[in-house]
Amino acid sequence: MRLRRALSCMTAVAPALLLGGCGLWPFGKPPSPAEPEQPRQAPRAEPRAEPRPLSERTRRYLASRGHEVIEERPLNVRADCSFRDELGYAGRLDLEVRDADVRRFAARVDVPRRGSCRFDLADFRQATSLPTITLTGAQSRCTVRMWEQGSKVTVAFSDCQAQCDGGTFDYLWPILVEAPSGRCF
Repeated sequence: MRLRRALSCMTAVAPALLLGGCGLWPFGKPPSPAEPEQPRQAPRAEPRAEPRPLSERTRRYLASRGHEVIEERPLNVRADCSFRDELGYAGRLDLEVRDADVRRFAARVDVPRRGSCRFDLADFRQATSLPTITLTGAQSRCTVRMWEQGSKVTVAFSDCQAQCDGGTFDYLWPILVEAPSGRCF
């Protein structure tokens, strides 16, 4: 009986305490009317430090644990390929990147029963080149990123609804390219 009474009392008091806490000033005392509240400034981004090369000792340590050190180098890849999976997801990619400079880029991805997405280099400008190549849309928020992972190059898309039919972008996957052969999937 006591337990039941204590629980019912807690269920009545807990919401009041929670709601009462919503009215508290989040950062201590509120500013007085004489001193206006200062707007918060976003933290400044520190300039990116140049990467230091890894020592031979560090490389041996990482290798002994099965880790591969990926050197930061300009991306070079050429692909003129198409792909299709067993469910009908298909695409075509024409890509040439020489010394981290995108020379050709055109892609089309068809998603079954959804529509397609189309990308063309003329609609983008190259924003970064190392370690990841970033293409930003000239007229949209679309961003295309390319990076190397071992012998494969990944071409990934974000915020590219304008390049796709309806809700097709929700079903768009990155395109993988085998750099040595130029095959994509």
